[in-house]
Amino acid sequence: MNRNNCLMAAICLMPLFGCASLHKGVTNKSARTSAPSVANPAVRSVMSADGLIKGKIVGTPAPASKFSKLQIGMTLDQVKNLIGPPNNSDSRITGKQYQPFYFGGDTQRTEAYYEGEGQLTFSNTRLDSAPDTLIRILINPNATGKH
Repeated sequence: MNRNNCLMAAICLMPLFGCASLHKGVTNKSARTSAPSVANPAVRSVMSADGLIKGKIVGTPAPASKFSKLQIGMTLDQVKNLIGPPNNSDSRITGKQYQPFYFGGDTQRTEAYYEGEGQLTFSNTRLDSAPDTLIRILINPNATGKH
């Protein structure tokens, strides 16, 4: 009887191990396929001029493009004054918004889409501020200006 109990326990546990390994493979595959549409762009981590904001630049802007004038840490108003308003934009909250004892920034994001240039991501630096600090520049000369 004891042998049957061990056999039943092994049979019951086998699907759990199979599901765990299958889930792990799916997660890795989805992480690889979620790259930007530009083939193998260069991703650089960049600090703002004041050293307070860490951001990313994906791709390399053309020397005469609008995005070549931008710097991580610029405000939304500075960007609009420098290169004009976006063709389209979208705002959302991040998962940090729902953490019960989190009182920092990056709880909101605004994505700005520019035709022929790419996408800019703005975030809030404090819990009570608007998402107006540039944290990511995604260069894509084939961008349609829509999200």
